[in-house]
Amino acid sequence: MDITLSSLAIGLLLLLLPLYFLWKIRTGMVRATLIAAARMIVQLFLISIYLRYLFEWDFPWLNMLWVIVMAVIATHTLGERTRLRWSVVAVPAFVSFMVAALVIGFYFLCLVLQLEHPFTARYFIPVMGILMGNMLGVNVLALSTFYSGIQREQATYYYLLGNGASRFEAWLPFMREACIKSFTPCIANMAVMGIVALPGTMIGQILGGSAPDVAVKYQMMIIVITVSASMLSLVLSLWLSTRVAFDGFGRLKEIFRL
Repeated sequence: MDITLSSLAIGLLLLLLPLYFLWKIRTGMVRATLIAAARMIVQLFLISIYLRYLFEWDFPWLNMLWVIVMAVIATHTLGERTRLRWSVVAVPAFVSFMVAALVIGFYFLCLVLQLEHPFTARYFIPVMGILMGNMLGVNVLALSTFYSGIQREQATYYYLLGNGASRFEAWLPFMREACIKSFTPCIANMAVMGIVALPGTMIGQILGGSAPDVAVKYQMMIIVITVSASMLSLVLSLWLSTRVAFDGFGRLKEIFRL
C-alpha cells in the first residue's frame, strides 16, 4: 500500500512532539532537529528519483560507479567524524569499504540469493548501501577508540615496545578495546532482534506485501552480512591505517587534525 503525499504530511506532524519537549526544556536542539528533518526529507526524495533511473537503466558499470561514490562519501564522513588526518584515513578507509562490501555483498548475492546477474540494480545497490552504512558506524568508533587510546596512553604503549613486544602485541590491547566498543552495539542489537525490536527492513517488507517468513529470512541475512562486512572492514582499515600512522620505529605520528 502506497503512502500519499497528504498522508505523509500528516505523518510528519508527529515530529512536533519531540520538537515541543526539546523546546520546553530548553535543550537548544530545536533548530538542529528541524535542519536534520529537512535534510532527511530532501535527501530521501532525491534518492527515490535517482534510484528510479538507476533501476530503469540498470547498467552494471553505472551501478558499480554509484557504489564507488558511496564509498568515497563514507570515507569522507569517517574522516570528518574521527578527525584523523586524510593521509592516514583516506586510502585505508576507501579500500576497506570497497573490499568488504564487494566480498560480502557478492557472497550474499551470488551464493545466498543465487542471482544470475548480481549487478542488477534492484539488488546490488540496496545491498551495498546497507553494508556501507553499517561499516561506517563501526569504523568511526573503532578508529577513534584505537588511535585516541594509543595517544592517551602512550606511556603504556612505549613500555610494551621497550620490553620486547612486537608492534602487533603493543597494539593488541588498544585493538581489543576498539573492537569491544564498536561491536558491543551490534551484538546487543542482534541478541534482541525479533523479541524486543522488530527491524525496519523486515517491517518494510511486511508492509510492502511480503510474507512474514520471507521477511524474517531476509532480515536474518541482512544482520549477518552487515556484521560480517563491518568486522572485515574494521580489520582492513586498522591494518592499512597503521602502515601510515606509525613511523619506522613504531612511534605514533601526528595523526589528528587540529
